[in-house]
Amino acid sequence: MSAAPHPLTLPLLSGNRRALAKAITLSESTRPEHEAQAQTLLSEVLPRAGRSIRVGLTGVPGVGKSTFIEALGVRLADAGHRVAVLAVDPSSARTGGSIMGDKTRMPRLTVHEGAFIRPSPSGGTLGGVARRTREAVTLCEAAGYDVILVETVGVGQSETTVAAMTDLFVLLTLPNAGDELQGIKRGIMELADICVVNKADTNPQAAVRAQTELRTALTLLTPHDAPWRPVALRASALTGEGLDGVWNAVEAYRDAVDLLVKRQGQAAQWFDELLREAAWRAFQSGVDGAQVQALRADVAAGRLTAVQGVSALLDGHTDSD
Repeated sequence: MSAAPHPLTLPLLSGNRRALAKAITLSESTRPEHEAQAQTLLSEVLPRAGRSIRVGLTGVPGVGKSTFIEALGVRLADAGHRVAVLAVDPSSARTGGSIMGDKTRMPRLTVHEGAFIRPSPSGGTLGGVARRTREAVTLCEAAGYDVILVETVGVGQSETTVAAMTDLFVLLTLPNAGDELQGIKRGIMELADICVVNKADTNPQAAVRAQTELRTALTLLTPHDAPWRPVALRASALTGEGLDGVWNAVEAYRDAVDLLVKRQGQAAQWFDELLREAAWRAFQSGVDGAQVQALRADVAAGRLTAVQGVSALLDGHTDSD
């Protein structure tokens, strides 16, 4: 006799938003019994996942990410798409708390029947993406959402993590992007598939200059044999100008790139990352904590190099096995 499905499976597959919210909460829990339940649920709904376009969005603070996402999301939802927004809020390094204010910054999208917004604390996770964001993407797709927008904390080298779980990466900049580009890491620019000069209505001439500078930068950074040539666009979330052009670029990217192959590579990379984490936890559980502290002190004091310290620990662990 086959086991009964998880209680959330059927309502989730029917598109019930409350069931989706509960499923994501379950997947975010660190309690062992909840993690096991979440994996059971994910395995049951996995065949219904993978049918969306996954878009990562980032930009410097003040660029208007939430406003841009709401304007684009409402436009898409009005056109018949089901839009899920996974907005990652920065967590406090001291308390672990998070403002979780994205729903208040997206009032129209929050109440739209065709949209689902889930703010999650980053929890200090590298890349500005919540630890279970990948699972949340799968759950949203299984619930029937065909557009997944992942808003990251902000621009920084670690933000490139979002590119490992989305189909394309959108970088938002301001009309004064000439100065702004100096502070944007090369890695972010290399990963950007679409650059958008937001708030173009505030200074149209500066927005045109910024767009030109971005196009030049993208041309220099993109390999000639790339299947997609990144584009630089102008838009205004306030007036709606350019939003259709942004979505047209997203659809053009989807047609130009083999998303199945890309997602297979991402899944394999994710497996490797989880394997490294699991191997590290297993190693930590089997080593002498006092020895680790002693070797760390020797390295800090200059009595050993870091390589020598690690080698001594590994050699001792191997011998004990």
